[in-house]
Amino acid sequence: MERWDRAGRCAAYGAALALAPYLLIKVSWVAGSLLGVTPIGEGFSQAGWVLLNTVTIGMAGIGIAMALALVRPWGMRIPGWLVVFCAWTGSGFLVSILPYAVLSALLDAARGGSGRGGGDEPAMPGWEAALVQFGFVGTGLGLAVALPAYLRRRWPDAFMVQVGDGADGPGARAPWAAVVAAVVGLVWLYWAVGGTLGASGAEERDTNANVLTGVGAFWALAGSAAVWMLARPRPARLPRRLLLALGWLGSGSLFAWSGWKLPITLLVALVHPADADPPENPAVAAVLHLAAVVAGIGMLRTLVNSRLHITA
Repeated sequence: MERWDRAGRCAAYGAALALAPYLLIKVSWVAGSLLGVTPIGEGFSQAGWVLLNTVTIGMAGIGIAMALALVRPWGMRIPGWLVVFCAWTGSGFLVSILPYAVLSALLDAARGGSGRGGGDEPAMPGWEAALVQFGFVGTGLGLAVALPAYLRRRWPDAFMVQVGDGADGPGARAPWAAVVAAVVGLVWLYWAVGGTLGASGAEERDTNANVLTGVGAFWALAGSAAVWMLARPRPARLPRRLLLALGWLGSGSLFAWSGWKLPITLLVALVHPADADPPENPAVAAVLHLAAVVAGIGMLRTLVNSRLHITA
């Protein structure tokens, strides 16, 4: 226990340090664009560019604070629901970023480094892009070790419970969220493999976008299957801890990414900006993102009601 706790504390500090370069890069982009010394991302006005990167600065700041909360004494005094929500949302973002970073790097290497950058970034020098990738990967790995250690310190009784199979809570009787998540995941998977129905601009989608959509589809389907098996009255063949982990990560991915994309998609659907050419039909994409957010919340509620019982 002492060795695990020590590893968790080191991992928490490592996660905070890994994300610091990303925070500084985003601050430099905002300051540079306001001063006119750095380029603005393609397709953005200055106000839109500053707003987008200010939001990501806030997200990075929350991520660093979250990492430090897992190791500093004041983190034990934060309301339990807030810790769970931030950890759930953060893991939802990172669980898609980590495999995407690996897969996109491999695909770019296979194409001779011809991949394009993300839609919210100008052309970055190699060292800057490497720092961004390092920040995401390092933070994700650090939180993966630090969060369980924190939970063991704060709620030790939850880790003493004998884990069994089958449904055992009031939320487990309502697997509707798993069904909604499965539908969303299947549509995303269809788009990721090149489907065009509901994706009028699919020919404009690059390989990296397909990879990210495919990763999102995987977590939607994996989380859906896990919650469905947890809700069944019959015993599950897979370990319950594995199902809880998949349900946690899958629901977090649905909520975090669709919660991030929904406002942007709604703006495109309502305003129809001339410089926006999304690969999916904005109305269809908005409905899917809204369904994903609702499904993610419903899946988390099922998991909490069935096992966690985390109090403030």
